Amino acid sequence: MQNRPAPNRLIDETSPYLLQHAWNPVDWYPWGPEALERARSQDRPILLSIGYAACHWCHVMAHESFEDAETAALMNERFVCIKVDREERPDLDGIYMDAVQAMTGQGGWPMTVFLTPEGGPFYAGTYYPKVDRPGMPSFKKVLLAVDDAWQRRRDDARHQGAQVVELIAAQAGSLAEGAGQPEEATLRQAFDGLQRAFDPTWGGFGPAPKFPQPMTLEFLLRCHLRGFEGALDMVELTLNRMASGGIFDQLGGGFHRYSTDRRWLVPHFEKMLYDNAQLVRLYARAWQVTGADRHRQVAVATADYLLRELRHPQGGFFSSQDADSEGEEGKFFVWSYQELVEVAGEPVARFLGALPEGNWEGGNVLWTPLPAKAAAEAAGVGVEELERALPGARAALFERREGRVRPATDDKVLAAWNGLAIGALAEAGRVLPEPRYVAAAVAAAEFVLSTMRTPRLRRAWRDGRLGGPGYLDDYACMAEACLTLYETTFEPRWLREALALADEL
Repeated sequence: MQNRPAPNRLIDETSPYLLQHAWNPVDWYPWGPEALERARSQDRPILLSIGYAACHWCHVMAHESFEDAETAALMNERFVCIKVDREERPDLDGIYMDAVQAMTGQGGWPMTVFLTPEGGPFYAGTYYPKVDRPGMPSFKKVLLAVDDAWQRRRDDARHQGAQVVELIAAQAGSLAEGAGQPEEATLRQAFDGLQRAFDPTWGGFGPAPKFPQPMTLEFLLRCHLRGFEGALDMVELTLNRMASGGIFDQLGGGFHRYSTDRRWLVPHFEKMLYDNAQLVRLYARAWQVTGADRHRQVAVATADYLLRELRHPQGGFFSSQDADSEGEEGKFFVWSYQELVEVAGEPVARFLGALPEGNWEGGNVLWTPLPAKAAAEAAGVGVEELERALPGARAALFERREGRVRPATDDKVLAAWNGLAIGALAEAGRVLPEPRYVAAAVAAAEFVLSTMRTPRLRRAWRDGRLGGPGYLDDYACMAEACLTLYETTFEPRWLREALALADEL
């Protein structure tokens, strides 16, 4: 029996993403003094790879390149290789994402950045395939080209790195100069830009891919309350289209990260805590403004998903769930037409947007493109019959799906994202009203403040181990969460906690 190779330095990390790479043949370092000193002492460039546990293309690149012995040998020979979890180190992710966008005009994960030993980025990209594709060189070709540039044109590489750093610093300076309260004209200009980008048929902004953008929709909801004509129409259409789409889990609640198409049909299937927390709050507020029960139903289904699948027994909330299971993207969520008919009947299958030939790569992503009446007519049944069948059919489909191999959960607890969840659940619990959401918010706040302060707030916790110090968003989101808990419960302790966190901030 062949012995398993020894793990690399990531084996001692707490991040599930870093631990996924602990058995790669790549000589990975976590970000820290040891890796940076090695790069400086050996005058070798740094290969920085940044991603996160639920990232589909991170898994693809890991399988194609980081698990490949030949590619790993090349990485180890020519570079000091550093792996970073963007969720644990948003500071590094922000800095080097700015660099990637400055150099390439776009960004994303996995992020692949080549740095001078001093940390200056001189070449960057995102996913690179194992073999050449049209317009996309193979990862090994990129490694060899970057190494050649470092060996032959080192001064040019250092100059490029210095220029990128100067550009990012200048951009940060211009943003700081514009700080302060926006004027009415600024709000109107932003609103006009959103109107121009709005998709009047399917909602959302711009072409595919489409992201939920809860903060943008929250802005529009407030524009409506300021009297901006057409603002509420954009919010309503987008919220309804998203809730009808495959981006929303029609059986288990909760939203996937984004839609690959204009219609919100086919998502990237990972589910993120921060997205779902903000969407709970947004749908609850939309219900307050409009009284439309559909928004309340979506808020409840999404909050229930958080409580059911992302809650630690001690109260904190996990970070995300994968897109993949059994090595295949979306396998947990996609259905054959035959299985849908077998479990739920053909009228329900049709209502859920399924086709015998499949609506995505031969399978079916569940969505509700037609109102119940139109779907019933298309299936040749009465609308009352379909509506009677739906609750039991959804429950049966959910139960069948629970028997499948589940996507992995990134079970680290992040202070900032828990702050978003606490605030959303406290507010939703107050206005819907759903007292169990308030109780869950209190439990999560108690977990973060009792377990993740020593005495300063820490960024992450997993399995009894704490991560590094908290960042701006950790303090800000937790302070806002405590303030919302005070507004919900009127317990003075939460106001004191909010003030204490603000003082530390």
